[in-house]
Amino acid sequence: MEKRLQLFPKSTKICAVSGVERLAIGGRDLTELAEEYGTPLYIYDQSALDAAVDEYRASLAAHYPGGGGITYAGKALMNLAAARWAAGRGLWVDCTGAGELYIAARAGVPRSQILVHGVNKSDADLQAALTTAGTIVVDNLWELARLAALADGVADFPNLWLRVRPGLAVETHAFRQTGQDDSKFGMGFAEMVEAVTLCQKQGLPLTGVHFHQGSHFHDPEPIGPALERVLDLLAELRDASGWRPAYLSPGGGWGVPYHEGDLPHPAIDDYVAFLAKKLAAGCEANDLPLPILHVEPGRSIVAVAGVAIYRVGAVKRTRNRRWLLLDGGMADNIRPSLYGAKYSALPVANPLRPVLDPAWLGGPYCESGDVLIENLPMADVQPGELLAIPVSGAYHLMMSSNYNGALRPAVVWLQGGQARLVQRRETVEDLVDRDL
Repeated sequence: MEKRLQLFPKSTKICAVSGVERLAIGGRDLTELAEEYGTPLYIYDQSALDAAVDEYRASLAAHYPGGGGITYAGKALMNLAAARWAAGRGLWVDCTGAGELYIAARAGVPRSQILVHGVNKSDADLQAALTTAGTIVVDNLWELARLAALADGVADFPNLWLRVRPGLAVETHAFRQTGQDDSKFGMGFAEMVEAVTLCQKQGLPLTGVHFHQGSHFHDPEPIGPALERVLDLLAELRDASGWRPAYLSPGGGWGVPYHEGDLPHPAIDDYVAFLAKKLAAGCEANDLPLPILHVEPGRSIVAVAGVAIYRVGAVKRTRNRRWLLLDGGMADNIRPSLYGAKYSALPVANPLRPVLDPAWLGGPYCESGDVLIENLPMADVQPGELLAIPVSGAYHLMMSSNYNGALRPAVVWLQGGQARLVQRRETVEDLVDRDL
């Protein structure tokens, strides 16, 4: 049970309150937060977010002489609080589509810090990008032609990066792989040559290249061969057209430990050091100037900062299982059902009490797949108790739903010992606000 504490933000403490040991994060008692804001409840510890950014920046500065930047992947967590925090830390904010662009603009993110992704951008997406973003990552030739047709009417046209499909993915769940030959993302090498030619003919501001191989991987080695392929392509493009990118982004996707079985986990510095050294060596081998290296971490910045708090509503035993039934589940965290993601948990009160036997943590929804955690050694937990699931900061809320009329949970931001509600809990009225 003590090893599970390593999964929580570093600010996590066990404090005695009226003779009961209780979990506290960022100087705030989780029991008190649950009583004030209700459950399910998501909390984010800004000190954990800041620490991850600091680690990325220190690693880039230590290992890459060409200069580096960070693009925060908004798909992991995108709301006004997260966007304002990212902008305040000087991060670029990766937005997919008009919706995330609207959030970034409302949060006051400077245009120069907004980058747009999307595999099939709609007309509304492109129009929003042209007026809101500083950089658009072009996924395909059809999109590039549409942008070229719009260029004459735009006074301050965004910079363009081209997304290349390297033909290699990283080792992760098949649903999270993006770089393989048959992936729906990006352009093949021949298409890249055509894209650069079109940009030069049309005078479009082409400044970078982007690729991505998959999300939540733990070994950086597979990036090496893909990076070599991309650098070989860049050398060919230079020889054919004279064009060289000012920016190169190998995407992101560095994983995090979700379960005590994932510990110890390779550090962010291991990932950045490998990437930086491979890029520098590859540029030297191809006689290419060092581009600015832009990494795109989302999960590895925000996942550990988030903790989900649930209340146990019922405890039941079947022939082979002890079920702890929670007031949240697949509606606020679809990842176990979608990817088979494995999590851990601790009781909020007396978190280090002895284990009773394995427990299955299930949600309230009408699906047999609504199980957050399976076969987890757990203490004797009773109805009404609170459980905290660490590493809940990435993708949960962004992939949440109103299945079975579920209400999306409240979100609280912790900073300097203070708790601030940044997203209210949905109400039943919200469920019909769009109905006519």
